[in-house]
Amino acid sequence: MRDRSYNNRLRVVLAEQMKTGKWLASELGVAEVTVSRWCTNKSQPSMSQFINIAKVLQVDFVNLIEEANKQ
Repeated sequence: MRDRSYNNRLRVVLAEQMKTGKWLASELGVAEVTVSRWCTNKSQPSMSQFINIAKVLQVDFVNLIEEANKQ
């Protein structure tokens, strides 16, 4: 079975909604640097954090992820 890797689309969704990483960090109670690392895909939120992010941004969880290296 092929190993799949995923990236998040957090930066794109924030831009579409004209919201900042600073705003999201405040809403989630995390450091701005944490959101910055998520937005650049240097690290990924936990599953529970992904769910909270989707709720705060009022988007479907699926809209926050994409398969890396799509062909």
